[in-house]
Amino acid sequence: MKHYSLLLVVFLVSMGMKAQDANSFSLNLYGGYTFSDKVTYYNSSGEVGDGFEYGAGLEYFITKNASVELKYLRQKVDLPIYISGNQINPGDDKSTFNFIIGEGTYYFDTGSSNVSPYLGGGLGVGIVNIPRNGSDTNFAWDIKAGVKLRTSSLLSVNLNAYLQSMSTAVGNSYYWTYYYGPVAVTDYVASYQFGLGAVFSFNFK
Repeated sequence: MKHYSLLLVVFLVSMGMKAQDANSFSLNLYGGYTFSDKVTYYNSSGEVGDGFEYGAGLEYFITKNASVELKYLRQKVDLPIYISGNQINPGDDKSTFNFIIGEGTYYFDTGSSNVSPYLGGGLGVGIVNIPRNGSDTNFAWDIKAGVKLRTSSLLSVNLNAYLQSMSTAVGNSYYWTYYYGPVAVTDYVASYQFGLGAVFSFNFK
């Protein structure tokens, strides 16, 4: 029993962290909980429900501190829509959000190889799927902050907080101009959802 305990201690002590090499890749598996948001537009409103979010991404390290990534995230949400306080889509408010994001991340050098804080953000598209109404593709973006823990193995663990947003066109506003008369301008609304998550990264060259 003492031998097994000694081996365990040696293993834990030897779990050093190593910096990610430049020109290497990480396969990232995402999981997180995204909180709800409410969107309003004149006398109408919509609630974007909270829920579990998951996905995967492929990250390429340009240098040991900077990377670019293409990732896909999926979230099932309740999406009730109200006009003058009355829900107009009862029984048809189940939706799926699919995000495809191109992202950049910078990992800060703290002088210790054990922990790497990071900041990142990206742009892409958010695809809303509603069973009876088809799908709608919209502009999306996100930002994130977290910490990456690297082990001596291929596996790293990231803990992060994130904010993701999706914008969609909802109608038009009309403005009078001297030369052209009435001009229509498209109105947009956006959701802003905060979340907490973890990422399991498999690092390879």
